[in-house]
Amino acid sequence: MTPSRREFLHRSGTATLALAASRWAGACTPASRPTNVVLIFTDDQGYEDVGIYGAKGFTTPHLDRLASEGMHFTDFYASEGVCSASRASLLTGCYASRVSILGALNPDAQVGLHPGEVTIAEILRPLGYATAAVGKWHLGHGSEFLPLRHGFDEYFGLPYSNDMWPVDYDGIPISGTSQYPPLPLIEGDEVVETVDELADQDRLTTRYTERAVQFIDRSANGPFFLYLAHSMPHVPLGVSPRFKGSSEQGLYGDVIQEIDWSVGQVLEALDRNGVAENTLVIFTSDNGPWLNYGNHAGSTGPLREGKGTALEGGPRVPAIMRWPDRIEPGSICDRLASTIDILPTVAAITGATLPENPIDGVNILSLLELQLDAEPRTQFWFYYTGELRAVREGRWKRVFEHRTRSYVGVEPGANGHPGPYAFLTVPKALYDLDLDIGETVDVTEQYPDIVNRLDEIGEVARSTLGDRLTGRIGSEVRPPGRRSLGRPDSVDHLAARAVVVTSTPSHPSYPVDASVLVDRLLGSADFRDGRWVAVQGTDFQATLDLEASVKVTRISLDCLQVQSAWIMLPRLVEFSVSDNGSSWMDLESVPTSVEPDPSVIAHRLSSSIEDVTARYVRVTARNHSELPDWHAGAGGEAWIFIDEIIVEGMPLTA
Repeated sequence: MTPSRREFLHRSGTATLALAASRWAGACTPASRPTNVVLIFTDDQGYEDVGIYGAKGFTTPHLDRLASEGMHFTDFYASEGVCSASRASLLTGCYASRVSILGALNPDAQVGLHPGEVTIAEILRPLGYATAAVGKWHLGHGSEFLPLRHGFDEYFGLPYSNDMWPVDYDGIPISGTSQYPPLPLIEGDEVVETVDELADQDRLTTRYTERAVQFIDRSANGPFFLYLAHSMPHVPLGVSPRFKGSSEQGLYGDVIQEIDWSVGQVLEALDRNGVAENTLVIFTSDNGPWLNYGNHAGSTGPLREGKGTALEGGPRVPAIMRWPDRIEPGSICDRLASTIDILPTVAAITGATLPENPIDGVNILSLLELQLDAEPRTQFWFYYTGELRAVREGRWKRVFEHRTRSYVGVEPGANGHPGPYAFLTVPKALYDLDLDIGETVDVTEQYPDIVNRLDEIGEVARSTLGDRLTGRIGSEVRPPGRRSLGRPDSVDHLAARAVVVTSTPSHPSYPVDASVLVDRLLGSADFRDGRWVAVQGTDFQATLDLEASVKVTRISLDCLQVQSAWIMLPRLVEFSVSDNGSSWMDLESVPTSVEPDPSVIAHRLSSSIEDVTARYVRVTARNHSELPDWHAGAGGEAWIFIDEIIVEGMPLTA
């Protein structure tokens, strides 16, 4: 059996500080100046990858100092073990499923954080806070989604992950077609340069740190919020020359030591400007390590699995908070807490107004102040890409059956090259995380009442935020922001609300009713918006009954093209009409090109006729037999996404 949590902490030379201890902050007088907030967020840093958590092969003296002067958490979770979802939750206080930011958004993603979602920056700006985001954003790369649209006064960094670039694992540019464009470095809303080679990656941590320190220096006279989101230690690893070769572990350790230096620079800037005493500093990671990268990945210590899973090594992360005179130096919190709790906690500290829409975070100020018997968070829902994979209440974690990537039983990669994943079905189980932090012993049979209780919690989660595993749609899910295709949202035509019969339903991954083909609403650039019928590797046919004969002059099929997502135009669209439903007249078919086209665009494929009277319309979209040779997925099955079937003409006069 893996060690218990307390055994692990004792092994690391620490012991859990009971929250029943005398309250540290009870006699503290709130600072007369507003509290500044510095939020440092790393990428793929494992639970054990800080000295105070048991790091091996590298040192983190500045982070250890932060912990010695503040509090570190043993049971702290990112909302999900993946980039974009985790960041959406951090900034909004919501589970990612609530705000519909799932997985890791690619450069071709047509969604981002909805403009109606309220971020930490947006609750602080009305109070006069200067706000800056530095580093990785990953909540939509279009200008309508970037930090300046979400409450930040300034931004400098990468719009998504640093491995989303046209460069191979060995640092050599990919020859031929790449699924990724050049990696942009953005200032404000504008691309100021591109990250083209590994040497450019080496400079990122230093450049981010310089910008962060400059912001503190400029903003020290008033309240400020700094969000410093490092691209590292996400692969490809990059480190400046002064830290290269500095650790026993190797390049990963070098990168962590440079991040630790960065933390030291931020703390020094706070000290130099005389604002350290009234600044809350928070350090944590977006998820666990990408373990199949071997020596270029971190460690989860005693935790099971890593990034991309809902097992403990995926979302459980190191977390340290320092707030002089309010957080007792050297304290340890073993209560449940999460990144989604940061927004409401910052609101409580600063007096900011919470968002009007529901959020999932809770105020954990009572934990920071060591209030007697404080336990503001009692539950946690483990979502991953819309799947409810587990729930936790107190010490108990209920895992639901699901399919997951795994790093067990496969040889990891090395030196920047990934190894393979294993894939396995995780069975239902109950774990006592106080005694079994590694999730190795299923105690379902010993505690049936607890199983029933946690299953009830799972049902609450499903009804609220949905669950792809069980096909549930949540009642409180809000849409993401969606990029416009530069056209109206609706179109009037004669087939609106017609009766539709299709040859095949939409693919289960995109479950929509065939009625979307005649609802007058046009799909957006987001093919997950619920307006597109999706089919993979097969043809699609729809027959419409207009319920009355009309004069038809044109029939059109609205189709989406996102070649990077394997969504192609149909190779051929065939149109037919009938006045009786048995005798059909074929119209001119419309072939399409299969040339490379990186644009995300909707095409209206049309066939015109001369005043034919018809009640029935049939449209057949012929799919490609396989993706063409020039495509990154050559030989794979193509998708076609279809929206409105538009019938133009005029009703017959009575």
